[in-house]
Amino acid sequence: MLTPQNPANNRTVLSVAELNRQAKRLLESEFPNVWIEGELSNFSQPSSGHWYFSLKDASAQVRCAMFRGSNLRLRFQPQAGQKVVIRAKLSLYEARGDYQLIAEYMEPAGAGDLARAFEELKAKLSLEGLFDPAIKQALPEHPKHIAVITSPTGAAIRDILTVLKRRHAGIRVTILPVAVQGNEAAGQIAKAIATANHLAASEQASFDVILLGRGGGSQEDLWAFNEEIVARAIAASELPLVSAVGHETDFTIADFCADLRAATPSAAAELLSPDLSEQIATLAGYQQWLISFMQQRLKQQQQQLGWLSSRLRHPGSRLAEQQQRLDELDIRLQQAWQKNRNHNSHRADLLRIRLQACQPLSLINGLRQHSLNLLKQLKQLHAQQLQRQQQQLKSTMQRLHTVSPLATLERGYSILSDQRGQVINKIEQVQAGQQLEAKLSNGRLSCVVADVGK
Repeated sequence: MLTPQNPANNRTVLSVAELNRQAKRLLESEFPNVWIEGELSNFSQPSSGHWYFSLKDASAQVRCAMFRGSNLRLRFQPQAGQKVVIRAKLSLYEARGDYQLIAEYMEPAGAGDLARAFEELKAKLSLEGLFDPAIKQALPEHPKHIAVITSPTGAAIRDILTVLKRRHAGIRVTILPVAVQGNEAAGQIAKAIATANHLAASEQASFDVILLGRGGGSQEDLWAFNEEIVARAIAASELPLVSAVGHETDFTIADFCADLRAATPSAAAELLSPDLSEQIATLAGYQQWLISFMQQRLKQQQQQLGWLSSRLRHPGSRLAEQQQRLDELDIRLQQAWQKNRNHNSHRADLLRIRLQACQPLSLINGLRQHSLNLLKQLKQLHAQQLQRQQQQLKSTMQRLHTVSPLATLERGYSILSDQRGQVINKIEQVQAGQQLEAKLSNGRLSCVVADVGK
């Protein structure tokens, strides 16, 4: 609020609150959105859920606040001494006049570079087909030996062993210890995957599947599982491989290359281990069903045995019955034989009578006479046909002679032709002195044209 103290000097005097308010408005309007990198210090997290800390570098520091609504969206837990990048607006805490930053987003320093590297490698390997579902291997339904590649001292291995012991203590577990973060981690993980495959292929170990995992952490902590050497080792694995890296919201390149991704190491152990108690309950159910089935089957067999026993007769009576049956069949056979003999005898008599009625000699004589008649008819038809054809030929020859040029020649005409044999029928075809030939009815004449005129 403006309070004129000395009208003569025309001064404007501000209250402390007004000064801080105007400074706050000025800072927030001039610096609404800035990105700042620095090291966390004096980090505190009261029960309200807000975070208060300082961001410093080698020569300066600034106080910061990050309210609960913003920090709940972060995927990592900041720690004092950690280098981070924040997006914030510049402000001022009016009550104390403290200059401060209100952080809206925070990420570990270098996280942007890591994210770009992650996406570039993911796109490259996807283009090569390392994530193709068609190459994924099926997991064994009842694994007997699991190779676990993880840190031997982390919480992940304790969770895995606890779950496996609870669900199926009979599954054998071999731990291939590796570093799960740091510069050496990626190489050790890739080597462990290759070692597990070599031991299984050479039958030095009976591994059914590989479980690769570690607990949660920041993107930098999980970066070993985003290295290309690890991705290619997973893709080259002949053994099925389950990836269980970090928490449910964490995704790594290893997850995309693996045959199956589990949300956590514990979840991976659940997936790979059949529940022994469920199997025991299932077997108990099968056992009860088998007992009931066998009891019912035994009862049926006992009933059938009783029925067969009631039908069982003494062999002597059965033999006498069969003997009687045999005598009956013998009598029926004799009767049938005699009946058949009589029938055949009667049939033979009939055939003999029919044979006598059809003597072959009379049949042959009849056929011979028929053949002679046919031959006579054939000769008559042939003579008639020949006579008709002769008459037809004679008539045709007469008609042909009538139109023949020879008949014309006999009436005093001739046919002229040149030396090439071409018939002369026009005066334009000859010239004086040309030698021609004239064909007469009984010979030929050679002629020379003395004169040509019309």
